Amino acid sequence: MRLVTAVIKPHRLDAVKDALREKGIGGLTVTEARGFGRQAGHTEVYRGAEYTVAFVPKIKVEVVVEDGDASGVATAIMDAARTDKIGDGKVWILPVEEVFRVRTGEAGADAL
Repeated sequence: MRLVTAVIKPHRLDAVKDALREKGIGGLTVTEARGFGRQAGHTEVYRGAEYTVAFVPKIKVEVVVEDGDASGVATAIMDAARTDKIGDGKVWILPVEEVFRVRTGEAGADAL
């Protein structure tokens, strides 16, 4: 099994969710996050005062899938999240040793 993690722009979450649903993904975890990369934050003006926003709001999406589905899920996320502008995000894939469903105690692929 693999953990596919993506950090995306918040306004692209619905498109990513729909793309994953089309791929047959039954569940995902979403976390609000803040960070910066090449864009290194930006400046904004509020009530006439300019200030620097060092950490840009992002959304972290996590999905556990079978090994063979990981790259397809990553591609679906990238296609749905892409705006062709700086700060679109990152996707990475990590191995998962074991997965358990808390309610039933099911393990492995049955727990997904």
